[in-house]
Amino acid sequence: MRHPIFAMCSMAAALLAACGGNGPRPGEQSPRLKFSSQVSFGDNISDVGTYKVGAIAAMGGGTFTINGNNSATYPALTGKNWSELIATQLGLPAPCPAVTGLDGDPALGFSVAVQAQPNCFAYAQGGARVAHPVGEGHKATGSPLGALTWPFASQVQNHLAKVGGKFKGDEIVFVAIGNIDLMFGLTELSANASAAGSSAGRTAFATSLASQLAAGASDPGSAAQAIGAAIAAEAARPGSDDNSVVLAGVNAAVLAGNSGAASPAVFGPMAAKAQAEAAAAGSAAGNAYAAAQGPLLVQSMTRTAGEVVSIVKGQLLGNGANYVAVINMPDVSSSPAGQSQPAAIRALIDTIVKSFNDTLAAGFAGEGKVLLIDAFTNSRDQFSNPTPYGLTNNRETACDLSPAKNPLGSALVCNGSNLKAGDVSHYAYADLVNPTPYLQWLLARQVAEKMIAKGWL
Repeated sequence: MRHPIFAMCSMAAALLAACGGNGPRPGEQSPRLKFSSQVSFGDNISDVGTYKVGAIAAMGGGTFTINGNNSATYPALTGKNWSELIATQLGLPAPCPAVTGLDGDPALGFSVAVQAQPNCFAYAQGGARVAHPVGEGHKATGSPLGALTWPFASQVQNHLAKVGGKFKGDEIVFVAIGNIDLMFGLTELSANASAAGSSAGRTAFATSLASQLAAGASDPGSAAQAIGAAIAAEAARPGSDDNSVVLAGVNAAVLAGNSGAASPAVFGPMAAKAQAEAAAAGSAAGNAYAAAQGPLLVQSMTRTAGEVVSIVKGQLLGNGANYVAVINMPDVSSSPAGQSQPAAIRALIDTIVKSFNDTLAAGFAGEGKVLLIDAFTNSRDQFSNPTPYGLTNNRETACDLSPAKNPLGSALVCNGSNLKAGDVSHYAYADLVNPTPYLQWLLARQVAEKMIAKGWL
């Protein structure tokens, strides 16, 4: 069951160093730099257990991957994320969440008092954004989970408050943030585009049906107005549906003098034609809205990346941090969630991610205290060429996300008991967006390689 890559490079310190190219000299296993502690900020990918409490813990969950150590069955299923693996490589204690708790529905076990952990410096929280406090799973979104989603900006302030306002300068600081901001922007864009499409579709349906039904009346112009009014009134009535709207139009047409419209053989094809025209109009309107608003989302995410740069420079470096590794946004469009989108949306995602990452690159250019890690290029290559990376499936989820198996439909409560059948240990994704422990390991290996090249490891 041991994968060749694991045989060549174990996930302990020797593994990450040996895979790093310009690693320690022969016989040297200790890092070049001795960091006093590891501090991490971000979202799902770096969360080491903020929500591992209450019902989440009872369900065998707590982190956004395949939870639990199942390595006895499949060596890759360690249950660890990349920040835990890096801590091992650095000879540091396993990272622990800076706070734990949930602010959700008590009836479901999702209300657990928030507790600060004074000696823990892993601030990343699943669902967190860069500056906005309402992230994925927050109760303000209507989610019963009540995820805390303290943003990156707050995470940093919380750490500074804990350590007296200054970094000592010998900590290694990791930042991985931005994915949830993208998700929120896309969700809002999709909802608004759908609303625009639905509105245009309803208008097109009513116009088409009224026009067809009025054509057989003695005064088509007046009939069209009366039929249109009847259709609008029925559509606005609570409890109406497509059939009742059509029948309202038919009745109005009969009253307007088109008695033949009462036959299903007559109004049926008319309704079908109206529905086809409505679908075309709705699709066009939705696409037009997305095309018009997409550039605004690109601009918004570019500003968000600028906020990341500002926080890192002003609050991290400006307060004494000397070693900051920032992981850019991965190839989101290649995740199962991204793959499910139409081509136009995938292209928009790529544009957004490129702009976000380019802003990070420009913002940190020439800054020797910041190591920018290009997760995007690696993740895109992993999607296009999975075999050299040891990946067996990068299109499907390893976790069974059905309600019966996974009540949250999320990697947060995925574990060895609710995986899909067969060996999923080398799948890329646990759920639609969150990586498996194996993909986490690939990220850890990349981080180690870049730290070695930088002289930090």
